[in-house]
Amino acid sequence: MSSSNKHQTFRHAEHIILASIWIIILASPVFFIDGDNTPWAPKLLNTWRRLMPFILLSLVNHFVLVPFLLFKKGKWLYFLAGLLTTITFVLASQELHSTKRLEPPQARHQVGPRHRPNQRPEHSRPLEAHGKEPRGIPPQVNSLLLGILILGFGSGLRLAFRWTRLEQEREVLEKEKVKSELAFLRNQVSPHFFMNTLNNIHSLIDFDTTEAKDSIIRLSKLMRHLLYNSEAERIHINKEMDFIRNYVDLMKLRYSNKVDIRLNIDEQLPDVKIPPLLFTSYVENAFKHGISYQHPSFIHMSIFSKNKELEFSIRNSNHRSEAIVGESGIGTENARKRLDILYGNNYKLQEDCVDDAYIVKLNLPL
Repeated sequence: MSSSNKHQTFRHAEHIILASIWIIILASPVFFIDGDNTPWAPKLLNTWRRLMPFILLSLVNHFVLVPFLLFKKGKWLYFLAGLLTTITFVLASQELHSTKRLEPPQARHQVGPRHRPNQRPEHSRPLEAHGKEPRGIPPQVNSLLLGILILGFGSGLRLAFRWTRLEQEREVLEKEKVKSELAFLRNQVSPHFFMNTLNNIHSLIDFDTTEAKDSIIRLSKLMRHLLYNSEAERIHINKEMDFIRNYVDLMKLRYSNKVDIRLNIDEQLPDVKIPPLLFTSYVENAFKHGISYQHPSFIHMSIFSKNKELEFSIRNSNHRSEAIVGESGIGTENARKRLDILYGNNYKLQEDCVDDAYIVKLNLPL
């Protein structure tokens, strides 16, 4: 669903809720009108007439005050305009009530059955002696409080829907940001890997044409993986394992027996999908910094699953004296960023230097 369609859905939901509430309010007098001698229909119409200004106040607040003042001009201007509007509608309500008030004529002359016409109740005499009568809350105050409550409820309803809509839009933007960052990181991996592989082929052409041809075939498989599989959010785990096998085999052709290269992949991996190119940066880094032409070198990799986790580990020789300062870290840093985006806190990454070996262990949930 597009953002405009979602916005329209929220607006329709607001209108439906507001209309439903007022329908319930208007229907409630039907069930609670006093059963006296006054005709039922005029009393119902009189109640609706008294509620009409408050309905108009609710509509003005919903369609004018909130969108044009609260959302655009600020809360203080909205409060001032809302108070003035409420007072105006309250006065209108009082005017309608005073002019259209219904009172049965016989009610003024009815006398209670237990009292004679010239006798007043005993409990009223002390008040009459002092010239005072009990007074309730003025109807204007009641109407003003009711108007403020209607204003507050309407504003709260619109704010709640607006906050929900903004939260959903924020989540959509966050997902788009994550996709953009993942695409950027994948695009960083692919050219770097491609250039390294071309260098490998170039070194084979001069002394072994057959092996160079084999490496080109393997390179075509690697590039097919990069072109058609790396853009997917997840691929089958076997495709990713084939990619690593082809890469390692290509490296073995280059280094022959000079480097102890071992790759152990579990033959019973589960039938699941994982994000592509998760391990490429670590594999590249091992071959880039773990191989020396002057000293014995090794690269040992293993991938297996256990307890619904995929464990990738790589151990390579660490030739500190030959390391180029500042050259490493870009690929692995991007790999960590990507893992953070994809898995949050649900993965484990350990990088250690032990004696003359550099060790990386990565555990991912399956």
